[in-house]
Amino acid sequence: MYWESFGFKEAPFALTPNPAFLFLSAPHQEAFAHLLFAIENRAGFIELSGEVGTGKTTIVRTLLNQLDPQTHRTALIFNPILSPLGFMKEVNAEFGLPTEGNEIRDLHAALNAFLLEENRAGHTVVLVIDEAQNLSVEVLEHVRLISNLETESDKLIQIVLVGQPELNALLARDELRQLDQRITVRYHLKPMDFDDTCAYIRHRIRFAAEGREPLSFAPGAFKRIFKCSGGLPRLINGVCDRTLLLAYTRDCKEVTPAMASLAIADLRKESPRRKRALQVRALSAALALCVVIIAGFSVISFHLLPGEKKEAKEVVVPPLSAEAARQGIQAQPEQDNLFAAVNAVLDAWRVQRVEPVPGQPATLRTLVRQRGMAAARFPASLDLLARLDAPVLLHIVLPGGAERLVALVGLDKNEVEVVPQVAGRSKLTRAELAQVWSGGVTVLWKDFHGIATRTKGAEKAAGTKSLQGLLKQVGCYDGAVDGKLNETTKSALAEFQRREQLPGDGKVGAQTLMLLYRRAGGYFPPGLARVQGADSKQTGRM
Repeated sequence: MYWESFGFKEAPFALTPNPAFLFLSAPHQEAFAHLLFAIENRAGFIELSGEVGTGKTTIVRTLLNQLDPQTHRTALIFNPILSPLGFMKEVNAEFGLPTEGNEIRDLHAALNAFLLEENRAGHTVVLVIDEAQNLSVEVLEHVRLISNLETESDKLIQIVLVGQPELNALLARDELRQLDQRITVRYHLKPMDFDDTCAYIRHRIRFAAEGREPLSFAPGAFKRIFKCSGGLPRLINGVCDRTLLLAYTRDCKEVTPAMASLAIADLRKESPRRKRALQVRALSAALALCVVIIAGFSVISFHLLPGEKKEAKEVVVPPLSAEAARQGIQAQPEQDNLFAAVNAVLDAWRVQRVEPVPGQPATLRTLVRQRGMAAARFPASLDLLARLDAPVLLHIVLPGGAERLVALVGLDKNEVEVVPQVAGRSKLTRAELAQVWSGGVTVLWKDFHGIATRTKGAEKAAGTKSLQGLLKQVGCYDGAVDGKLNETTKSALAEFQRREQLPGDGKVGAQTLMLLYRRAGGYFPPGLARVQGADSKQTGRM
């Protein structure tokens, strides 16, 4: 396939919902939190609505994957265009219950017995109905009857209705008012904003390429894709997949604004009837191009797209000397330097900036605490930072022992991008940075489950349970999620550490947790941006 030529292990912009690619934008995080809160608190009825293509199905599939199978029993109905009898049979089948017979009363009785048994065992039963806007009024009445199955103190089943905005209109009908009144938690999933759209595209590229970014998008391309898609993931995927094909046929590693415009125009012209034929033709064209290359045609020329510019000539900036770099760093007052560097990292995390208070000098520790972040200081190389893929604070030791901070926000094989500027430059070569940086870093990060701070009693067990869940998600642990830090858990942790080129000591350290959250999916901390202009060997600010 054409995407394999970039080094992708799988198609980064496939339209099929895939929980492995989950990107939690701000709206998706809120939706996920609402669902999890409602289920864990046994709210009973939950509604998740959103426009077509907002990512509802991906969220609920990920939610079901993350619920502990030892404490939860789950079922997903994704073909709700059924008769009441067919619906009840589908529900019972999903829970592994008998479906023989044509009496709804018998099916209800079997389900009720199952729910009572699971309740006595302390299990939470969850039923998710996707595309619920297609349910008939008769089937929705049976959904209400299922919700009536309860004890004096507990709802026996948690029902999640997932659907398009038409679901709200359906539930507002007078004959369904009893059902509508039972819904205690509602959330309407909105499209992503521009920043989340850019982060979403980069995330899918990095995930499909196992942490690398073999393809980049120009700022103008991001803007055109966002304007066309309105922040809807499905539309973003469609446009980006088409731009990927264009980049392949033009043998380039960056999607330009003109390429994005052409992809958008192609998709708008494409009718549903022609869609499959065009996909086959695109694949045939890609395969034909491979044959041409293999046959030995080494030069393939393409016309520039309208609005595209020819490649700029190489711009060479004189190397930055160590003395000039140190002078540039030392020239900035210590407090100004501290706030500039820390805020650059907070910006990457989308955390509120810190502001100086007149007459109250700040320290790195106090600023980190103000924003509820965790901080870890350790020696590192640029190769290790590339694996961590996180914006960090570099400690620069100046003559006389004074120290300044420089935020590393971009990194590739040739250059780094830093804040604040060093001697008027935001981009340095690796060699230039090595003249002034000896390897000390502080990483600001989020311990999403508080694993590192839960050290005693029940809190420690809860932290270990979260750790086991993360290890299970990355494929290193297949034991029980029981909160016991036993040898099986330690061995799984050591296996993950070796996989990530860390010391396999089986201990829960900051670097291990950072990488574990990143690899497990569903958290998506910020990464190091690819430095633009590196391919042209250009340094210095444009």
